[in-house]
Amino acid sequence: MRGSDERTGELFSYIDIEERVPENHPLRLIRLIVNEVLAALDREFAKLYAEDGRPSIAPERLLRALLLQAFYTIRSERQLMEQLHYNMLYRWFVGLGVDDPVWVPTVFSKNRDRLLEAEVARKFLSELLTHKEVRALLSDEHFSVDGTQVQAWASMKSFVAKDGSGEPPSSGRNGERDFHGEKRSNDTHASTTEPEAKLYKKGKGKEAKLSYIGNVMTENRNGFVVEAELRPVSGTVEREAAKAMIVRYSPGAQRITVGADKGFDTADFVADMRAFNVTPHIAQNTTARRSAIDGRTTRHSGYEISQQKRKRAEEPLGWGKTIGGLARPMLRGVKKLDFKFIWTMVAYNLIKLPRLIGAAA
Repeated sequence: MRGSDERTGELFSYIDIEERVPENHPLRLIRLIVNEVLAALDREFAKLYAEDGRPSIAPERLLRALLLQAFYTIRSERQLMEQLHYNMLYRWFVGLGVDDPVWVPTVFSKNRDRLLEAEVARKFLSELLTHKEVRALLSDEHFSVDGTQVQAWASMKSFVAKDGSGEPPSSGRNGERDFHGEKRSNDTHASTTEPEAKLYKKGKGKEAKLSYIGNVMTENRNGFVVEAELRPVSGTVEREAAKAMIVRYSPGAQRITVGADKGFDTADFVADMRAFNVTPHIAQNTTARRSAIDGRTTRHSGYEISQQKRKRAEEPLGWGKTIGGLARPMLRGVKKLDFKFIWTMVAYNLIKLPRLIGAAA
């Protein structure tokens, strides 16, 4: 007998949303660990909110929703709210019931901004790394650092002379502007829509873009991100960020090794590393110059291993751009982008856990 294609509306549902998620779904383990980390941060959340007044979005639900945005390449918070309306898996992960209302996108964004000042993303990352299931997967001696260009949410048409001498674009909704032959630099020009962004090109032959620099420090055993931060562009930003991350994560208590590419091969950086009780396993830059890394470092077998492992620091950056929405985030300002960058690195760490914990078991 042929089945009917007609749909009748149900007044009640007798299947719990929990039962609709497969037992072996990778999000189950991720959600369990996320909930334990959030519980450990309960006191930090309590400091952010008044004891009375109208309830806001629970920070735990807000952060789980932002993880979904990174996991599933959801391009905006408005689209995230839309998908929470009809996606049962998303509702389950966030903690919403089938009949619970979804938040207004602007309200969600405003509540997210409250977490910026408290550096919740950085605290979550730190707490995650001390979790019993994660701690055993980390190396405590060998690390790598790297940086990547994060394109700002600003048009090159907004990059105009600071003194107002530039020619305005033609009239219309999206007026044209001829930049040929015009010299523009960060000293004389700035973006009108994203003043903190600066022109930057990652390498020779690459076009300059309004950008920031995202930086990570990874451990070499499984490639987990242990430190992350995003900064405005400068000629030394990657080295400065690397020093800051190393000091935060390992403030000289024990000797560690840090691998890095040729861009970190400067006398000042190498000297600072040794002062921090760090062995600098940095790729030698011998192009028309003398490397700051000599035979005292390169003669050891660990140097070659670090040079192989340091490429793991590129993996979270690549994942963040292709999956996590870091190629050109739809946010403006260093604080918002720093939160987005660190939270995307948190998401990268979490997606590795089901496979690694399953293999360890």
